[in-house]
Amino acid sequence: MKRILGIDPGFAATGWGVIDVYGSRFKHVDHGYINTVPADKEGNRLNTIYKKLGGIIDEFKPDFAGIEEIFFARNKLSAIPVAQAKGVILLALERKAVTTKAFTPLQIKQALTGNGRAEKKQVQNMVTLLLGLSEDIKPDHAADALAAAICFQNSTAIGDLT
Repeated sequence: MKRILGIDPGFAATGWGVIDVYGSRFKHVDHGYINTVPADKEGNRLNTIYKKLGGIIDEFKPDFAGIEEIFFARNKLSAIPVAQAKGVILLALERKAVTTKAFTPLQIKQALTGNGRAEKKQVQNMVTLLLGLSEDIKPDHAADALAAAICFQNSTAIGDLT
């Protein structure tokens, strides 16, 4: 059995999801999101992400983590806080010695649906199907995090981990 933590980085909300992998089968363990308070100082918000993610890592003890790569084609200013959040996420994972690999949204869509241009709903449907759930994961950030975890497993299963 292998335990994988998936993460969808965000400054306002960071999604996370944990799966267990048994051979080629996936089992949903838990999911959620880390919210930050918009009125808080930037440093406090980053510290919230760091501490809460550290607690999630301590609780679930993942062997690996898949993280969605940030991509902002239009609004470069909004990319800065998300990049800062990703930085503290990577720091938390490194400090807990969790092997981590980042994937672009296109790679995640391709790994789950076979189509790198798939719609968000198609990816959510595949997450639900692969994890054997009866309804879609909410919020979307958590569903995206679980998709990153599944992508991690699919990429390592075909020898893509470097």
